[in-house]
Amino acid sequence: MSIDVISNEVRKIKRKYSEADPVKLCQKMKISLLYQPMGLFEGACKGFYLQQSRKQAIVINSDLDELLQRIILIHEIGHAVLHRKVPGIKSFHDFTLFDETSFYEYEANIFAADFILADKDVLRILNEDISFFSAASTLCVPAELLDFKFRILKRKGYQVIDPPLNAKANFLKNY
Repeated sequence: MSIDVISNEVRKIKRKYSEADPVKLCQKMKISLLYQPMGLFEGACKGFYLQQSRKQAIVINSDLDELLQRIILIHEIGHAVLHRKVPGIKSFHDFTLFDETSFYEYEANIFAADFILADKDVLRILNEDISFFSAASTLCVPAELLDFKFRILKRKGYQVIDPPLNAKANFLKNY
């Protein structure tokens, strides 16, 4: 799935539901949302999306800080929007799909970056002539998510610097 297609899906979701809060968005999309403690140890699950018989649910690790929970939730909403109709796939979570070959994780990251970070906000911050990592901090997102947003902006034709990192699809697994 191309960046253009994913960005179009983000626009459609925002227009259809008029909701920026991911918790309220889940309610409007009729996705059950559960918070469960899953630990903070290395390899702990951050969250997952599950779909069975037209029922959808997202489970988020309640042990994570609120900012990371929000990012994980939007990432999982990305799976719900982009991958609900993928044949043979009933769930998405970091135990099986956080790897180099996972286009699904890459696509969910693109969705999350485009949903969370408005083009105008990112471009305004960049015009303030601050470092890439300071921009990520100002925008309250991991630097890797800002890298994904840069990919989107480049695809849209904006001239942006090359970030000092190249985020992998599995960056949330170790964040």
